[in-house]
Amino acid sequence: MESQCKEEPVLHIVVVGFHHKKGCQVEFSYPPIIPGAGHDSNTLPEEWKYLPFLALPDGAHNHQEDTVYFHLPPLDGQQKCVYGVSCYRQMEAKALKVREADITRETVQKSVCVLSQLPLFGLIQAKLQLITHAYFEEKDFSQISILKELYDHMNRSLSCTALEGSQIYLGLSARDLILHFKHKVLILFKLILLEKKILFYVTPVKRLVETLMTVLSLFPGIIEHGLADSSHYQPRRSISEDFSSPEIISADEESLSMSTTDITNISKELEGRHDVSDQPDQSKPCNTTLDTHYLQPHAGSLLDSECEWETLEPHVMDEMEGKVDVAHSNMFDTDSGLPITVQPQSATGQGMLTSGLVSGLQEDQYGLPLAIFTKGYLCMPYMALQQHHLLSDISVRGFVAGATNILFRQQRHLSDAIVDVDEARIQIHDPELRKMLYLSTADLRFADYLVKHVTENKEDVFLDGTGWEGGDEWIRAQFGLYIHSLLSSALQQDHERLLADYGTAFTSAWKITHNYRVWISNKHPAMASITPGHPFQGQYSVADVKIRLSHSMQNSERGKKIGNAVMSTSRSVVQTGKAVGQSVGGALTVAKSAMSSWFSMLAQVHACPIDEPPV
Repeated sequence: MESQCKEEPVLHIVVVGFHHKKGCQVEFSYPPIIPGAGHDSNTLPEEWKYLPFLALPDGAHNHQEDTVYFHLPPLDGQQKCVYGVSCYRQMEAKALKVREADITRETVQKSVCVLSQLPLFGLIQAKLQLITHAYFEEKDFSQISILKELYDHMNRSLSCTALEGSQIYLGLSARDLILHFKHKVLILFKLILLEKKILFYVTPVKRLVETLMTVLSLFPGIIEHGLADSSHYQPRRSISEDFSSPEIISADEESLSMSTTDITNISKELEGRHDVSDQPDQSKPCNTTLDTHYLQPHAGSLLDSECEWETLEPHVMDEMEGKVDVAHSNMFDTDSGLPITVQPQSATGQGMLTSGLVSGLQEDQYGLPLAIFTKGYLCMPYMALQQHHLLSDISVRGFVAGATNILFRQQRHLSDAIVDVDEARIQIHDPELRKMLYLSTADLRFADYLVKHVTENKEDVFLDGTGWEGGDEWIRAQFGLYIHSLLSSALQQDHERLLADYGTAFTSAWKITHNYRVWISNKHPAMASITPGHPFQGQYSVADVKIRLSHSMQNSERGKKIGNAVMSTSRSVVQTGKAVGQSVGGALTVAKSAMSSWFSMLAQVHACPIDEPPV
């Protein structure tokens, strides 16, 4: 952390353009990326050979302007991820004052890119967007003085102290995320905790990267200090290999976990610390036989083969009816439908940070951020088509990646979950993973609590997002409370009972992840001040049935069809009521018929098997 403060935060200002013969290439860099080379050199180190394709994204010609966040692996001798922000624009070639000989197309496409040592994506983007606009307004791309001034200005104005304030979340609206995904935000949160292969898909790129980074901002300290090792991958030897053959080598679909012997060895040297050797060994893959998959869409429509998994859990309802925790029976107010909890404080300002003994990350007194993006678990806010091979690389045990190219989405066997941002849909095809991600009753209360507070005043154009309760910082504080309570529960002697509220299948899977094993291998005395147990635990009530029913009706295919049928029945009731006039007997008959139909449909939902495919 101290070394970052002493060094200049911005490494390079880069201009990437599209050449009609050479494709995407670096046209300018300041200071030169290769020491000793000229500013106009397009030579790149092997580790950064994907830079042009990240800065100038796929399908850029379909948009007048766009923004890209991306990660680059460290160069030789460096240990930390390099964070990239690119502002893309295009303009008509005839509008240029100085038109170079190699400009043969009707439009000119270029990106101005900042490579930084600090993950200040939104703050850099705000400054870079203005400079990119001014650079294009010159209509003469040989005028590079403004880019050199940008480099000097950013190194004077940016510092690591910005990581501790709210500026790091600039442009990342947690409110908009909740409004769009609703309770599914918690499912995304749990997916990342399980270190699964998660692919976000949408266009344009700006919406993609902001959605992905907003999800990560819900994890305390992840963006600030948890991404340092998130881009450690090996590029292919030559870009031509990416397309010289249509074959893509992929490992078995199971996620390959990295060896944890280093964690075990360190933990044994720490006196009085938890022993992680009793955890199952994940260092060996289930199947190392390589298969060949072609870069072609699979037969059949993606939506047709989708497995619908957000359905009611009748067995959970039955089990929970008799479950009453006397110690926490008053934590759930059946009148208001909201839990009585202590309001968590803002997540900003994490206090004293130390280097994690096992993770190597800058950690606070609670051991956060969790070591999720380490040991081959990648974070790639935007992924170029040339990086497709990383999805099946045996050294990559998982990823959270964003893509705009349809080929990524169609190769769904290479991901555990595909997040369609446009439709707020999470596609998961593994039945076991779907069971792990079923939201428990306490989880549904938590999600419902968030959605209600966020949507309460959304119509107020003057106060929207500016208050504490229901605002961005409040939402991040709620997830901070959630993760702190989860970790505290894992430390208790009766942890099985406490963790049941988070989902037994989920917590069992989480306990064998890399991030949990690293965290539990060290002591965190500050956790003694955190109350264990789910923040929304408590006695099962009628309100929970309503929440779960609403959850399933809105988000399962069967539920949506039943909802439409209910609306149709309601219209029929109105029409029939008008036909029978003021007849009380006729009205009662209509009401009985409508209620009978509605309860019949609810019974179908309740009896729906949890693994039933869409109808």
